[in-house]
Amino acid sequence: MLKVLEREGIHVDMVAGTSMGSLVGAFYAMGKDAGELEEMAVYWGSKRFSLLADPALPKTGLVRGRKIEEMLKTTIGDIEFSDLVIPFACVAANIETGDEVVIKQGLVRRGVRASGSVPVILKAVKWEGRYLVDGALATPVPVNVLKEMGADFIIAVNTTPGVQERLREVEARGKEMKAKEPNILNIVMQMIHIIGYRGLKSSLAGADVVIEPRVTYIGWGDFHRAHECILEGKLAAQASLPEIRRKLA
Repeated sequence: MLKVLEREGIHVDMVAGTSMGSLVGAFYAMGKDAGELEEMAVYWGSKRFSLLADPALPKTGLVRGRKIEEMLKTTIGDIEFSDLVIPFACVAANIETGDEVVIKQGLVRRGVRASGSVPVILKAVKWEGRYLVDGALATPVPVNVLKEMGADFIIAVNTTPGVQERLREVEARGKEMKAKEPNILNIVMQMIHIIGYRGLKSSLAGADVVIEPRVTYIGWGDFHRAHECILEGKLAAQASLPEIRRKLA
């Protein structure tokens, strides 16, 4: 989506992201272009299993997350939110209360790690006395955060398909897909999807344009299919260009 906006000369002034969107947003807010982002997605997508090969004695998560933290340090470094090229915020959820926690100060990689801390799978992150997990539980698409940051025109990207869309995809792909036993990652991510979907409409309500890539056929753990995800993002963004230009005008 960002690649299409760049090509069309539509400038992004600020970014907010939840979960995987926080990693994308952080990288872009550092001043990297969409081409570099694409390379990062493809490279780290191919490393997905090695990043999770860090088992922990179950306490707050099955995976410690040290390898993911090393990846974030390699990718983002020790840059702080105040040093970013454009304003950026990421969203996590307080596991004790379910409240939205907006992170926009301190180390960027620490905020991104908290925002994408998938419950049960990844160890929760302690932040200012609170234990934080994946922000999708509280705010799937942080439109409200951008409004509070001062944005006057918001393009939201929703990669969480609705229940009906997912049902249609299951039916279209036949009985083999229905019979396939889900792994633990798929179960946990689907749980987050079910919980987060209830708040999705309210999350998107304040956006001027909502871009929704067709990704129902891609599984939660299919990070190796980055090229397909990127293509769907481009197609959805291109289809939204007339609406974006009309509303900006």
